[in-house]
Amino acid sequence: MAAPRISRSTSSASSLTFDDYSLYSNLSEDELLQLAIERSLTDTHRNTAAANTTIANTTIANTTNISSPVRPPHCCDKLNPAARNTNQHSHSSHNSPPVQTTAHYSSPNPPTEKPPDPKTFDGTISLFVTGSGKRMVAYRRHDGSLVHFCPEPEEEEEPLFKAIREGDASRVKVLVMCPATNLMLPSKPGWLAVHQAAWFGKEPCLRMLLSAQPGMINKRTERGETALLVAVSREHLECVEVLLGRGADPDIPNYDKETPLYKACERSNPAIVALLLNHGVVVNTRCIQGWTALQEAVGRNNVEICEMLLKAGAKHNISNMYGITPLFTAAQSGQLTTLRFLLKHGADINSQAADGATPLYEATKNGHEQIVELLISQNADANKPGKRGLLPLHIAAQRGSDIIVSMLIPVTSKARVRRTGISPLHMAVERNRDDVLETLIEAGFDVNAQLSEEQSQLYEDRRSTALYFAVINNNINAVRMLLAAGADPNLDVFKPLMVAARQGCIQTVTLLVEHGADINATIPTHPTTFPAVYMFSMKYLPMFKYLLDHGGHALSCFDCMYGSRPHPPIKTSRSERDEVHDDNLALWRRGVQFCEMVSVPSICRWAGPIIDVLLDYVGHVTLCSRLMEHLDSYSEWSSIKEKAAPPRPLLHLCRLQILQLVGRRRLKKLPLPGGLIRFLQYQDLLQDDC
Repeated sequence: MAAPRISRSTSSASSLTFDDYSLYSNLSEDELLQLAIERSLTDTHRNTAAANTTIANTTIANTTNISSPVRPPHCCDKLNPAARNTNQHSHSSHNSPPVQTTAHYSSPNPPTEKPPDPKTFDGTISLFVTGSGKRMVAYRRHDGSLVHFCPEPEEEEEPLFKAIREGDASRVKVLVMCPATNLMLPSKPGWLAVHQAAWFGKEPCLRMLLSAQPGMINKRTERGETALLVAVSREHLECVEVLLGRGADPDIPNYDKETPLYKACERSNPAIVALLLNHGVVVNTRCIQGWTALQEAVGRNNVEICEMLLKAGAKHNISNMYGITPLFTAAQSGQLTTLRFLLKHGADINSQAADGATPLYEATKNGHEQIVELLISQNADANKPGKRGLLPLHIAAQRGSDIIVSMLIPVTSKARVRRTGISPLHMAVERNRDDVLETLIEAGFDVNAQLSEEQSQLYEDRRSTALYFAVINNNINAVRMLLAAGADPNLDVFKPLMVAARQGCIQTVTLLVEHGADINATIPTHPTTFPAVYMFSMKYLPMFKYLLDHGGHALSCFDCMYGSRPHPPIKTSRSERDEVHDDNLALWRRGVQFCEMVSVPSICRWAGPIIDVLLDYVGHVTLCSRLMEHLDSYSEWSSIKEKAAPPRPLLHLCRLQILQLVGRRRLKKLPLPGGLIRFLQYQDLLQDDC
């Protein structure tokens, strides 16, 4: 027979919702019915209707272990004893089966009178607690059908352990003196009577036990706890005194390497710490993860305990397995009081962890302003980088800690910042920390600082300037601040103007153009015979026209090597270019032509309006055969072909000639009427041009 599978409900009654943890969502219909039957049999004063109402209001509460409810409860120090050894002690139920009365079962699977044997039952055993707090167990087959359910059997507790828990010293004395009592026999794995007395703080019982059997004073539980460690964890000072007075070893750790002294520091109990120190405990023992008792006391910000430990010989320069010293712990966790204490006693303010981080670096990362202020006032080195090569100033800028940034700027070397290969400006702009950006600009950090090659390679687009970060984040405020401070919009390989055009942000495009962005720039890795920014603005005709108005080259868009001859198939992808024969390689190096780009499926439907706009910025041009194909594809575009046919209007040709000779920036200085100036700027049409 296969062993049964045990499952337990673990939801909390205080946080139940109708959607998640109602009894109906956890029990089958058969089980609900049987619960109603059980209640009707045990509560005879209730009628069937009342029992059904009770079922509807019943919810599932937390389910605990099957073992005795009087065993030591769970606690955060993991000193909970293991389950009772079932090979040594048998289980018996204190809940007798309900008295059988006449009942009409509507369920095809009424419960049996006697519960199945859990050791041989082939199915699932489910434990749950009713809304009234009654612990129940249900036996179901693998298909989900209910076999039996009844109150959960309770586990017997040995008389000695029960007497200790209840603090019945006279009863304990009788049992201890009984020849049949074996004090070295555990009730649970490793759990002796001395642990029971230490757990519940029963000092008189503890004295009796140790007098009767001194040899169990240093015995350990299944987790390695001695009675002393149990008493310290439960903060039972009298029991600790008794155990130490009877010769308990104060340095025996549990299997997690936690000593009684470490545990007393964890509990921030100075009285127990003093008692342990007076009995000669070793103060510099490395405990869990290499931490010492001093490091734990520092983390708890308990100066009183720290002072006792140092007087007893504790060393403040011992680091744990991660290279972290107590002072580092104080800075990391924001413990200002213990940090002052350690600095007063000569702790190394610039100690570094295994990853290179300093206390100042860690305090900055966690945003502890007072800690940073104290460390800087004590001359902490702000120019020691962490494992990524970043300085505390970089981290503060990344976090957006404007106050910490202001404190770090005066003590941070700008030369050291340059050697890191990344500016705090990059960090601030990448996270949209506008206040920090403004502070850094006012402090004189170079707005044109570029990422090192190593840092730039971390980004697929090989960005290099803080302005690029601002543009790609669509942070117009940051773009404005950087440009106003003198940021050059033409330093990146892939120009910020192209990014702004691709995003369709006319406001950013305008700012960049006004501050000298090169409209006619190309991309070295993807050469074109026309300005590359047009590839990203053709779908936005107002933006496309704005770029042409402000110096974008239009004539190059009509420069086609094939002219009126048939064009070869379009090959714009990298894989297709790799297949080009050597005799055509020079053609590909020349770059993608405008007629090829406008023929891309996502753009070709805009070909007519795009060509129409371009014609306003060129004189006599000849449309290549591919552009003609596009214009011939829609009857509405026939007027565009007529517009391109020579001769072009004289007024239009004069406008082009004036712009070429004078330049757009000097137009407003010409002694011409305002209407004519607007015409030259493509802002208005003259009547004769209609």
